[in-house]
Amino acid sequence: MDEEYDVIVLGTGLKECILSGLLSVDGLKVLHMDRNDYYGGESTSLNLIQLWKRFRGNDKPPPHLGSSKDYNIDMNPKFIMANGNLVRVLIHTDVTKYLYFKAVDGSFVFNKGKVHKVPSNDMEALKSPLMGLFEKRRARKFFIYVQNYNETDPKTHEGMDLTRVTAKELIAKYGLDDNTVDFIGHALSLYSDDRYLDEPALETVKRMKLYAESLARFQGGSPYIYPLYGLGELPQAFARLSAVYGGTYMLNKPECKVEFDEQGKVIGVTSEGETAKCKKVVGDPSYFPGKVRKVSKVARAIAIMSHPIPNTSDSHSVQIILPQKQLGRKSDMYLFCCSYSHNVAPKGKFIAFVSTEAETDQPAIELKPGIDLLGPVDEIFFDIYDRYEPVNEPALDNCFISTSYDATTHFESTVDDVLNMYTLITGKVIDLSVDLSAASAAEE
Repeated sequence: MDEEYDVIVLGTGLKECILSGLLSVDGLKVLHMDRNDYYGGESTSLNLIQLWKRFRGNDKPPPHLGSSKDYNIDMNPKFIMANGNLVRVLIHTDVTKYLYFKAVDGSFVFNKGKVHKVPSNDMEALKSPLMGLFEKRRARKFFIYVQNYNETDPKTHEGMDLTRVTAKELIAKYGLDDNTVDFIGHALSLYSDDRYLDEPALETVKRMKLYAESLARFQGGSPYIYPLYGLGELPQAFARLSAVYGGTYMLNKPECKVEFDEQGKVIGVTSEGETAKCKKVVGDPSYFPGKVRKVSKVARAIAIMSHPIPNTSDSHSVQIILPQKQLGRKSDMYLFCCSYSHNVAPKGKFIAFVSTEAETDQPAIELKPGIDLLGPVDEIFFDIYDRYEPVNEPALDNCFISTSYDATTHFESTVDDVLNMYTLITGKVIDLSVDLSAASAAEE
């Protein structure tokens, strides 16, 4: 281990694995270490016995749930936007050859006490029970504007400069009501709060277009895809990729202490008495206790069920977003459900997650609006975890620290963090103009 590396990566969470893959492909010499004896860190995937051990101590799972090894329960489940940046990163690194994706059946939103399919284009807007007749017509006009909008063609701008006009002003032009704005902002554009309304509208329009283009991509009922056997496949695929480019992976390395020189710059990492030298260290917050601060908490429930979530057209995989205003909360709530159709559970079993930024210390009570949508559950587990973000100055100490995973059930914020870190580490912006057809969803 007493060698010199360009970068040492600590922790095999998704963000760290993607960065380690990108840096290896760039030709850097990378050493990747984890204190655990398994891949994935906070975003690991557990079988049934591991899940029980984590939440129920010495109890054993009941036999009627089926074989433990048929379960791949992701601890940070997030669906992947079919045309989004994560897919572009996967194609850019060619890691897609190790993974099989399958389209996700449904994308829904909670509105006025009911679950509705998220309308994503002018035709769906006309059919959606989310809106009354006149509102449908107004929404249809807005969707047509967004579909036709082309940044480089001023004829499609209708006299508005979307780098200046705010989202609120653009929406006001079409006279849309608050309920419509709610699903456009939170279920289509995937904002987690309402700050976007006072920001330039261009980003909202781009996000709506991404949703519609992703939806069209696999002709599924949603714009999302998910790997067969769950997200636990991703860190391992990146580990393989890194190895192909000469990167080294070491699991089960206790301590992993980051070492600094007198100026406070990183010089290496020590584990079991050996120090590997390096110029830069990348890692998750748990490896840098003095350089991160706690920003919030995530409350979540994990349920095992024997049926799909009611009112989702029997979707075997589905996301439901419950916008904050609909619940009188400060943050959105997210429902994620996946099943045997993605090989994450035995036949007939479904895994559901309910998650949100915690506003109290009582997850069971706080998550009730989401849990009430699940119907009967076989088993349910509650959990609350702290979220950290870095407070260091990477230019001074050469430590590049990821932010803890948030409550969202899609990857958009996670991959933004990765791309920003990549630019900080390398000084380059990654070119994500790739041929999207290289990632195909697995056929039935």
